[in-house]
Amino acid sequence: MPAKPDDRRDNVQKIKNNIRSTRQNMEAAQEQIAQTGSQAVRDDLTAKNDRRAQAIEGMKREMRDEAADKKET
Repeated sequence: MPAKPDDRRDNVQKIKNNIRSTRQNMEAAQEQIAQTGSQAVRDDLTAKNDRRAQAIEGMKREMRDEAADKKET
């Protein structure tokens, strides 16, 4: 079976959706941090949100690259 061709037409929208979802996860984690009495849970969720923030920055760069590629074609 041949490989599917690379369809990049909606990559920017997919990345936007991923960013939105990641931000929602960050907000949910912030709510959990505010409600928990466990320092270990707060530390874990804070670390996850730090990684999520880094991921969002990477997704923004990727989205800019995809948008630039789309303009070139």
